[in-house]
Amino acid sequence: MLSKSQYVRGLQCHKALWLYKHRKELIKAPTAQQAALFETGDHVGDLACELFPGGKLVEFDPSDFRGMIDQTRQWINDGETIIYEAAFKQSGVFAMADILVKNGDRWDIYEVKASTKVKTYHLDDASVQWYALSQVLNLGRAFIVHVNSSYVRQGELEIDRLFSITEITDHVLDKQPQVPEAIAEMETMLKGDEPVIDIGPHCSSPHSCDFKHHCWQAIPKPSVFNLYRMNANTKFQLYHQGIVALDQIPIKQKLTSVQRLQVRSATDPEIVFQPENIASFLKELQFPLHFFDFETFQEAIPRFDNQSPYQQMAFQYSLHILHEDGRLEHKEFLGDEHSDPRYELVKQMERDILPTGTLVAFNQSFEKRIIRELAKRFPEHKDVLLDIHGRFEDLIKPFRNQSYYHPDFNGSFSIKSVLPAMFPNDPELDYKQLNIQNGGMAMDTFAKLHRLKDPSQREQIRRDLLAYCRLDTLAMVKIYQKLDELASHGEQRNIE
Repeated sequence: MLSKSQYVRGLQCHKALWLYKHRKELIKAPTAQQAALFETGDHVGDLACELFPGGKLVEFDPSDFRGMIDQTRQWINDGETIIYEAAFKQSGVFAMADILVKNGDRWDIYEVKASTKVKTYHLDDASVQWYALSQVLNLGRAFIVHVNSSYVRQGELEIDRLFSITEITDHVLDKQPQVPEAIAEMETMLKGDEPVIDIGPHCSSPHSCDFKHHCWQAIPKPSVFNLYRMNANTKFQLYHQGIVALDQIPIKQKLTSVQRLQVRSATDPEIVFQPENIASFLKELQFPLHFFDFETFQEAIPRFDNQSPYQQMAFQYSLHILHEDGRLEHKEFLGDEHSDPRYELVKQMERDILPTGTLVAFNQSFEKRIIRELAKRFPEHKDVLLDIHGRFEDLIKPFRNQSYYHPDFNGSFSIKSVLPAMFPNDPELDYKQLNIQNGGMAMDTFAKLHRLKDPSQREQIRRDLLAYCRLDTLAMVKIYQKLDELASHGEQRNIE
């Protein structure tokens, strides 16, 4: 028996479906971010049911699919016209309809998705569902209910404006001839040995595969797949030519200057830097230097006025100010998880950021975009915010322009790659020592912090959030100081 999700998995890769059915122990435990996505999907699904009030809910019971199917059939026979999570098993497929609505003598299917648009795999999902249900019900139309990203909350949540409903009936009907053929192929495949399927773009599209770590274990690190900003198709072209390790890449291969550095470092793993270029960049920075970093959260269902679904909401910042005399001070803000943090954040930014001096960010486009959004949201603070916006410089520049390259970057110039390469084995600068280790964790943690009842746990998490964001800006200070030292005392290397 195949579920809808297993059918979609099989369309992506037969090997992934085989492993899921026969080697499920290979799946790693879901990350906190993955768990947050599942939770979001459940929350969105529950709210979407309010579009069709008064229905009957089939309670999910993984130990009793037969009971769920029987309950669905009973309610249909009893004349119910709206059923949530209606369950069916037909022609080897187990399918649950998020919302089933009777319209005259036909049943309409509404599938709820937490995304902001209809995606191709949604059509495949709905098509196999239609195939199963059409054999026992007289179906009418099929719809995808998805989040309306343009909705802006004002006051009470407006369910009818929060969601958009897109009809997909024609797409589903067009796919019907393919469904039984695909199911038959999957059923035959599952009875045999593990399929021999090589890695490829399908490993990440439409979803990152649960078994990628298993199928990619023979790929060396680093490899051609780490080449900086190389098109994925080009990487796989090299792979299929038997070129996997960086030192296998032929001289004639067309590469960017960064990619050439990566290849060169595979056989000559030395740090490359240009003190004059580093010094030129540092001269653009004006004291006092403000090393600044935002953290944001996003929610599918907006909690606050003037918030949209999945809008990135600034809730925290860290600020290290380095004065010309070497004095370093730290300021920080962490919003109240129970209220919109943006206004208080803006007010404290105005107090904490000095009227002169450069603001330094790592990959500044994010910080500058958030500041532009805050200026739009709070026009009374627009002038100050846009002045701050105009004073930014990007600490990633000397890395992207190859003024400094370390072999351990492996083609990545994120701060999580740069920092450990420049400061190996420094516990003060080790994100792995923290309870919150990346921006995704910070975002998900704060987004659900308001639901945590235990005040001591909330306070511990707030301390963890502060520690994480503080390290982001302390890391920038340390990187700046290292670059300053290299500019003053380093020896230039030729990287032509």
